[in-house]
Amino acid sequence: MSIILVEFLLYCVAILAIGYFFSKKSKTHSDFLLGGKKIPGWALAFSERATGESAWLLLGYTGFVFATGLSGIWVAAGIAVGIIFAWLFLAKKFMRETNKYNVLTLPDYLAARFGEKANIIRWLVSLLIAGFLMFYVGAQMAGAGKMLLITFDMPPVVGIILATIVVIIIAFAGGFISVVWTDMIQSVMMLITLVALPIVALVYISTNDLSISQSLVDAGGSINNWFGGLTGFAIGVLFFNNFSWFFGFLGGQPQLSARFMALKNDKEANQGSIVAIIWTFLAYGGAFLIGICAIAMYSQGSFADVETILPTMILDLMPPWIAGILLAGVLAAIITTADSQLMVITSSVSEDIIHKAMGIELTEKQLIWVSRISVVVFGLIGMTIALVSESLLYLVVSWAWAGVGCTLSPAILLTFFWKKYSGAGVIATVLAGLFSTILWISTPLETIITSKFTTFFIAAFFGIVFSLLMPDKQQEEARPAEEAL
Repeated sequence: MSIILVEFLLYCVAILAIGYFFSKKSKTHSDFLLGGKKIPGWALAFSERATGESAWLLLGYTGFVFATGLSGIWVAAGIAVGIIFAWLFLAKKFMRETNKYNVLTLPDYLAARFGEKANIIRWLVSLLIAGFLMFYVGAQMAGAGKMLLITFDMPPVVGIILATIVVIIIAFAGGFISVVWTDMIQSVMMLITLVALPIVALVYISTNDLSISQSLVDAGGSINNWFGGLTGFAIGVLFFNNFSWFFGFLGGQPQLSARFMALKNDKEANQGSIVAIIWTFLAYGGAFLIGICAIAMYSQGSFADVETILPTMILDLMPPWIAGILLAGVLAAIITTADSQLMVITSSVSEDIIHKAMGIELTEKQLIWVSRISVVVFGLIGMTIALVSESLLYLVVSWAWAGVGCTLSPAILLTFFWKKYSGAGVIATVLAGLFSTILWISTPLETIITSKFTTFFIAAFFGIVFSLLMPDKQQEEARPAEEAL
C-alpha cells in the first residue's frame, strides 16, 4: 500500500504543478472562462472526453454492467452515438456561433441569440446549470471517497475533503486553461486504466479456467441476455431507458459545449473529432469488458456497493506499482469532471449573472477574482453535498444529466436548426425540462421510463409550441415580406 500511496501523492503533486504552470497563461476573463481560443483541438478533445465521463464511467458504469449484464451495452451505445453526433455535427456550429456573438458561456449565447428576453434566459439557464451541476460535482467527490476507502481503507470523509482541495486549487489557479491541460493528462490516465485492466482480467480468466459465458448463465436472472430477458414493448422501454443518455450529448451539457466553443478553426475541430471518437470506442469498450469480466471473477452479491468493483479488480490483479498508476486513472476521472463542472458553475455566476444579468461593471482583474471566489464557494458546497448524500453515482449523475443535458439539448438544437424558435420558446423549454425532471425523479414514473428520455421530448414540445404561439418581433416582421414573396 505504501507504493500506491506514494504514487498517488506524486500524481496529485504533478497535476497541481501542471495546473500552476498553465495558470500563468490566464491573463484575461476570456482566458479564465474559455481559454482565449488558444488551445489545440486534440487537447480540447481529450479534455471534453475526460470531462464527459468522470467517476461515473469508471465506477458507476462498470458496476452497472456487473449488476445488469449484457443489456448494459445499450448505455454505452447511446453515449457513443451521442458523442459522435456532437463532434461531427455540433462542434463547428458552436465554434462559429461563439465567434459570431462574441460570448463566453452557453447561457450567454442563448441570451445573445434571443436578445428580447436576454436577462430572463440568463437567469433561468444559469440557475438550472448551477442547481443540477452542484449535485454532479458532489457525486464526483463521493466517488473519490469510495475509491480511497477501497484503496487505503481511508474514511470516505477524508477522501472527499482531499479531492475537494485538489479540484479547487486547479480551477482556482488558472481557470479553463489549467483545467483543460490537466484534463488532457488525466484523460490519458483514464484511457490507460480502461484499456489495460480488461486485458489483464481476460488473461486472468483464461489462465484460471474461468468461463465468461458460463458465468453469465450462472449469475442468474437476465444477466446473459442482450435485451435483459424482455420481450415486446418491454424491450422498447429497456432500449430507451439505456440508450437515452444520447439525448444529453446534443449540445446541452455546458461543461462539454465549452470545449466546442473554445475551438479555433475547422482544422482544430476535425482534429478533435478524430481524437474524441477513438477515445470513446476504447474507453467504453474497456469499461463494458471490465463489468463483464467482473461477473466471471466475482459472484453476484459479493459487493456491498457494486461501484467499488473497478478499484477492487485493480488491487486483486495488479502488482502495487502498476495498481497505483491505474488507480490514479480513477482519481483523474473524478478531478477532471469536478473541476470542469466547477468552472461551468463559476462562469454562470461571474459572467452570466453578476456581469451580464445584474450589469455590474468590473475590471478584468476583478472578474477573474469573482470567478476564483466562486470556485472556492461552490467547491465547498459540492463537498458538503458529497458528505451528506448517500445516493449512488449512477443515479445522481443520471438525474443531473436529465435536468441539464436533456433540458438544454433541445434548446440548442432548435436554436441551431429551426429559424422560428423564439425567446419565449427558450424559456418554455427550460421551465418544462426543469419541472418535468423534478416530477419524474420524485415519482414512480422514473422506474417505468427514464427522465433522460421524457425530459428531452417534453422540453422540445413546449419549446416548439410557445415559439409558434409567441414568435419574436423580428420573426413577426419578416412574415409579411415572406408572404409577399
